[in-house]
Amino acid sequence: MIACGALGGHIREITARRGWRVEVHNLPSLLHNHPERIAPAAERLARDLQARGLQVALGYADCGSYGALDELCSRLSLRRLPGLHCYDLLAGPGRLREMFEREPGTYLLTDFLVRSFRRSVLAELGLDAHPELWPDYFGHYRRVVWLAQSRDASLDAEAAAVAETFGLPLTVIDVGTGGLERELERLLGEPAGHPDALKSPGTPRQPPGSRAPRGPQLGDECNQAAVVARPRRRDTPEPGAWSLLCGSGVAGATPDPHSPAQPAPAPHPTSPPESGERRCTA
Repeated sequence: MIACGALGGHIREITARRGWRVEVHNLPSLLHNHPERIAPAAERLARDLQARGLQVALGYADCGSYGALDELCSRLSLRRLPGLHCYDLLAGPGRLREMFEREPGTYLLTDFLVRSFRRSVLAELGLDAHPELWPDYFGHYRRVVWLAQSRDASLDAEAAAVAETFGLPLTVIDVGTGGLERELERLLGEPAGHPDALKSPGTPRQPPGSRAPRGPQLGDECNQAAVVARPRRRDTPEPGAWSLLCGSGVAGATPDPHSPAQPAPAPHPTSPPESGERRCTA
């Protein structure tokens, strides 16, 4: 599996626990700052792995590539995970859609983003050196939602600190990694050449060289962040073993530069918590 650092740890744990013969090759999570580079990086590694006689899968959703990963899957007979981004894999697209319809100004966190917030967001967006830019990036957000995979007291404190940085309430949703595990099982269990192995459910196939239509995507945090975030720096397997290339999102959505400016959404202080959520105040 070809994997990004943010999902790679979860994928290693799941594949080891399930006893699947899978090599996990991580690509840098910060490739999401330049999503046009994800497919070329995945292709180079995929070709190397296929030359070793391995079956290759992508542990990416679309992740801001707007069809480029699907086109790569079609050309090299690869498979990928479904969805627009890693949040779909962890919480489910329906749940996210409902969440963003209730409060569009929602900033999403995962365990990886909680741990790496200072490096992945503050440093990568230049906010460590220029904190005065904070309102330009995050001024329209109204709440922070942590899609928690595995919680402990230390991580709870880090998530609360991130919400405090925003000056916003924190909502915790314990999603675990069950959704990701189910999709991995489907991905690795489909026979080679299965037509559904080349695209994700609900993601229409685009002709080679074309791009998916661009429009506002509810919860498209990693896609939006990738548009504006610009980093300043940058054993022989057993027969039948898999190699999986995996990916994840970068923290911090920002306003979509392709869409007209919108006024800040009104807060909903009286909205009840989502089902299964625990609302905290950082």
